[in-house]
Formats: sequence, structure tokens, C-alpha cells
Amino acid sequence: MTKKNNKLKSIDFFCSGGGMTYGMRQAGIEVIAGIDNDPDVKETYEKNNLGTKFIQADVFNLKEVDLSKYTGINKNDDNLILIGCSPCQYWSIIQTDKKKSQKSKDLLKEFHRFVKYYNPGFVVIENVPGLERRAKESGLEQFIKDLETRGFKIHYDIFNLNEYGVPQTRKRFSLIASRVTENIIKPEKEKYKAMVKDFLGKKNGFPEIPAGHKDHTFFQHTSAKLSKENLEIIKKTPKDGGNSIKERKYKGKGFHDSYSRMSWDKPAPTITTKFISFSNGRFGHPEEDRAISLREGATLQTFPKDYVFYAKSMAANAKMVGNAVPPQFAKKIGKAIIKAMENGK
Repeated sequence: MTKKNNKLKSIDFFCSGGGMTYGMRQAGIEVIAGIDNDPDVKETYEKNNLGTKFIQADVFNLKEVDLSKYTGINKNDDNLILIGCSPCQYWSIIQTDKKKSQKSKDLLKEFHRFVKYYNPGFVVIENVPGLERRAKESGLEQFIKDLETRGFKIHYDIFNLNEYGVPQTRKRFSLIASRVTENIIKPEKEKYKAMVKDFLGKKNGFPEIPAGHKDHTFFQHTSAKLSKENLEIIKKTPKDGGNSIKERKYKGKGFHDSYSRMSWDKPAPTITTKFISFSNGRFGHPEEDRAISLREGATLQTFPKDYVFYAKSMAANAKMVGNAVPPQFAKKIGKAIIKAMENGK
């Protein structure tokens, strides 16, 4: 890495358990600090990203000038990257209680305050596609106009993360903008598409376990319990991609892909915060009679196997995993920024 690249530094807003931070660090970019209002993610973030500061703060109450006091960053720094990956439940097409996520709908507007104040060399946004579909309401339209007014070169798109080394059908809106290079910055695609078989199974270090297994080691290969009824459903569900709709249609419960198995030779579905639950999507193991484990979900999100999650419950850890930016995709973004800096204007 060149000396110039060593100067690149970033602040990760809405950092959660550190997926974006870890990927950026892997790319070779210093992450000075991560900001999140959830105290439950602090230990996970700090222990897996040693040397990066965790700032517990509600961005609605955080003043622009105070961020400089916490981190030492300055205005108009060409080597500064501000990253905003705000919680996205409000803009998601997944049917969730929008009342709970009402406040989160304005997080991009709050992030915009800091971008305007610090005028960094680079800006990165990662979110659900719904952020773009409702660009005026979400604040994205005004955000982009403001960046353009101040001379930023912007690239944004809906990315299928399976094309970037992530073994999921995960689609995300991502924006990378820079005012210090004329180059369009976008992550580089992989030559192959990652499948479940490339990440899970015995050959990839996952021993067979039953539903309800508790792994007390740092490997965290823990799986959720299944009710007697759901255990019967998964046993009758065909291996390797089977759908259980025939087994439960008379009860009329669940979406089409609920209570179904992943396929070895396909990417996994989007890993959500509920991936440990067989009833919440196609989260059944391809062969074993259980939902995927906490570690399997983290691996499908491209976290390394030694990345430990320290929340107090399995559900809280699964939430961290499901909300994360896959580190592999974050690394691709970081490398694209480094490449743009190396190529100059």
C-alpha cells in the first residue's frame, strides 16, 4: 500500500456490530471511529476492530462540532471518508411494524448534516433499495443534489451483492461520491458467483448439529429450538432447496418461502435479522433438520469465523448479523476508493 493510501481515514455512522468497519479495515483504510446509539453492539464492535473507537451516541442529538472533539477530524479533508449505513427497516419492502422504525426514516437527513459540515473527500451510503425508490421522502434526492452542487462525482446503483463475493441474493442501494477525483468509483465484481456450498457444510468447518444446539465456544455454532410441529415440517421438507408449502398449506401459515431449505448450489436468500428462525424465510439448513446457526448466518454475511458476537442473547446477536453490511462488500468499496486515489484525477 502506498503512503498516500495510509492517509485515508473514515468515520462509520450507524456502525452496529462493525461489518462496514471491518471490511474497510481489510481494504486498508483506517476507521477512526464507529457511531451507534445501541449499547449492546459496543463490545462486539470494539473487540473485533481493535484500535477503532466506539462512540455511543444518538445522531439526532450529536452536534457536528462535537464529532471533531471525539475524533480529531477536520473540515475539507480530502482523505476523509464519511460512511452512512443507517438502519433501513422503514424503507424496507419486508413487512415490519413501521411505527417502530418511524424515527429511523430521517437518519439520512441527519447524516447529511455532517457531510455538509465536514465536506469530506469521500461519502459512502449503503442501504435498502427502498431508499432510492422513495428518494424524495427519504432525503436522498436532496442529498444527491447537494453533493452535485459542491462538485462531488457520484456513482450509485442497486447492487446484487452476489456479484461481489457475497453468497446471498441480497440487493442493496450503494452510493460512492468524491470531490477529489473525476473517476467514477464503483466496486469491482467477482468473476464467479458465491453459493451456499462455498461457505457452509462439513467441508467448510461446520459439524452437524441438531435444532436447539448450544455452542458455548467463540465459534457460536448455535441453532434455535424448533417446536414439535415445526420439527415435523422440516423433516418432511425435501433436502437441498425443498419448499414445505405442501406440508403446511392446510394451515395457511407463512409466506411462500417460509419454512423452506436453502440450496447448496444457489446463493442464500437475504440474511435478515430473523435468519435463525425456520418460520421467517428460507432459512432451513440444506440437509440438517434445523434453521441455520448463528455462525452459519454470520458466515453467509462474510464475517470471518473468528468474528465473535457479544450481545446477551442469540436474537440480539442475530440482529447484529442481519443488519450488517457484509464485510466482503465493504472491502470492495474500500478497495475501489483506494484505486481511485492511486489513479488520481
